[in-house]
Amino acid sequence: MKEILTRFIIWRNKHVTDRQLILALSIIIGILAGFAAVIIKNLVRFIETHLAVFASTNNGLFYILFPVIGLSLTVLFIKYINRRPVRHGIPSVLFSISKNHGKMNTHNLYSSILTSALTVGFGGSVGLEGPTVATGAAIGSNIGRMLNLSYKQIVLLLGCASAGAMAAIFKAPIAAVVFSLEVIMLDLTMSAIVPLLIASATATLTSYYFLGQAVLYSFSITEKFQLNQLIWYLLFALFTGMVAVYFSKVYNFITELFEKISNVFYRLLIGGVILGIVIFFLPSLYGEGYEVINASLKGQYGLLYENTLYFSLKGSVFYTFFVFLIILLSKVVATSLTFGSGGVGGIFAPTLFTGGIAGLFYSQLLGIAGVDVNPANFALVGMAGMIASVIHAPLTAIFLIAEITGGYQLFMPLMIVATLSYATTKIFVSNSVYTMQLAKRGELITHHKDKALLMMLRINELIEKDFNVLRPSTTMGQLIETIKFAHRNIFPVVEEDGNFRGIIKLDDIRHIIFDNELYNRIYVRDLMFMPEYIISSTDTVEEVAMKFQKSGRYNIVVLEHGKYLGFISRAKLFSSYRSLLKDFSEE
Repeated sequence: MKEILTRFIIWRNKHVTDRQLILALSIIIGILAGFAAVIIKNLVRFIETHLAVFASTNNGLFYILFPVIGLSLTVLFIKYINRRPVRHGIPSVLFSISKNHGKMNTHNLYSSILTSALTVGFGGSVGLEGPTVATGAAIGSNIGRMLNLSYKQIVLLLGCASAGAMAAIFKAPIAAVVFSLEVIMLDLTMSAIVPLLIASATATLTSYYFLGQAVLYSFSITEKFQLNQLIWYLLFALFTGMVAVYFSKVYNFITELFEKISNVFYRLLIGGVILGIVIFFLPSLYGEGYEVINASLKGQYGLLYENTLYFSLKGSVFYTFFVFLIILLSKVVATSLTFGSGGVGGIFAPTLFTGGIAGLFYSQLLGIAGVDVNPANFALVGMAGMIASVIHAPLTAIFLIAEITGGYQLFMPLMIVATLSYATTKIFVSNSVYTMQLAKRGELITHHKDKALLMMLRINELIEKDFNVLRPSTTMGQLIETIKFAHRNIFPVVEEDGNFRGIIKLDDIRHIIFDNELYNRIYVRDLMFMPEYIISSTDTVEEVAMKFQKSGRYNIVVLEHGKYLGFISRAKLFSSYRSLLKDFSEE
C-alpha cells in the first residue's frame, strides 16, 4: 500500500497541479463527509427505533435509565476500546489548525461517530453536527497527510470536510460554506471558496440520495414580516442575546466543575444520575429535540407536556409560562451534564432547541401583555439569534435557519435578530462555547491574520540550541578558550542538573578578557547575570513576540520549570512568520 501511494505521489507531482488536486479532493471529501453524516444519522435512528420498544412498556423510567446507559457505553468505549479521548468536534478541529499543524488522529474517522451515536441514540441532550464535522475533518486531515500536502492545503481540506459535514447533516450547502469561512477557515481567498463550494454541494447531494431532499425542519409562512412589529423583533433580539449569555456562562461553569473531577467514572455517576433526573421531570430535553423544534416552528407546545407528571396542567396559562421558563433554563444544564458525564455530541441542536423555546416563551409573554404576534415566526428567528450568539457566527445563523426551514421570506427579521443578538452577547461573552477553553489555554485561532499566524508557530520549532553552555564553576580562563571557538556572543550558564543560572554576554566582559591575572581567580558565577526577559515553554508565540518588542533583545532564553532549553532569536521568529505569511497569502 505504501509503495502504491508513493508511486501515486510521484505521478501526481509530474502530471497534476496543486489546484487540480485540491478540486478533485474536495469532491472526494464532500462525498465521504456526506457518507459520515448518513451513517451517524442512521445509527442514531437504529438505536432510537429499538429502544422505543422498551420505552413503551414502562412509566417513563426510561428517561432516567437510557441516558445513563448510553453515557456508560460511551465512556467504556473511550476508556477500554479506543483508549484515547474523543474530544468535542469543532473545538478539536480548531485546535488541530492552531496547534497541531492540521493533524487529526486516525481514530477520529470512527470514534466520533460511534460515541455520539451511543450518546444521542440513548437520549443524551446534545446534537450530531459536532461529531460529524470532527469525522469529516479527520477524513480531510488524513488524506492531506497521506499525500504529503502542505499545511495550508491540509487546512483547506479541513475546511472542505467541515463544510461537507455541515451541509450533509443539515442539508444546507450555502450555510455550510459560510460556517466554514466564519468559524473554521483562516484563508478567505477565491482559491479557498471554490473547493468549499464543491465539497458542500457533493456532500449535500450524497445526503439527498440517502436521506431525501426534505428540509430538516418543516416551516410554513402563515404571516409575513410586518414593519409595525419591528420593535418586538428588536426587543426579542436583546432577550435572545441575554439568553445566549446565560447559555454560554452556565455551559462554561458546569464544564469547569466536571473538569475538576479526575475520575471518569465519578463524572459518569454524578452527571449521569443528575441528567436522568432532569430528563425524567422534563422529558422534552431527551435526545436532540427535533420533534420539539418542529412543533415550535408550528407555534405548538403540546410536546412539552407529553409523558410529564404535570400533563393535567396543560391548559393553564400560568403553568405554561412557568414550564417554558424552566425548559428554557434547563436545556443548557442537560447539555452540559451530557458532556460532563463523558458524552460526545454537538452544541448546534441544543442551541436551536433553546432558540425555538425562547421564541415561544417570548410570544407567550407578549400575548399576556395583549400583543398579538405569530409564535412560529419568533421561534424561527429565535433559533437564528441563539446560533449567532452562542456560536458567535451571525452569518451562519442567518443562512442556516433560512435553509433548514425554507424560511427565506423572513430574511429581514432573521438578519435583525441574529445581528443584534450576537452584538448583545459579545458585550458579556468574548468567546463562543467552542472557543472558551481554547482561548483560556492560548490555543485559539482567529481571523486576525497576524495573531492567527503567530498562533500557528510552535515554540519548540523556534528554539535554537547551538549555544556554548557553561557551568558556574568554569574559570574565566576556560571561558576564554570557549569563546575562541564559539560563533555566538551569548553563553548560558547551567547547572549539571539542567537548572538555568544566568547568562554571560561577550560585550560585557570585553574589557577583561585580555587580563591574564584574572583567568584563574574569576569564575563564571562571578560574571553571569539573570536576564530580565525569559521565555517560558508554555508562552504563546504572540507573547514571545511581545517580549522581543518590549525588550529590544535579539535573543531570549527559553526555560521549562527552570530548566534550560535554548534560545529563541528575533531573526528566527520573524523569518518563520514571514515564511508562513507568504504561504498563506499565495493564491
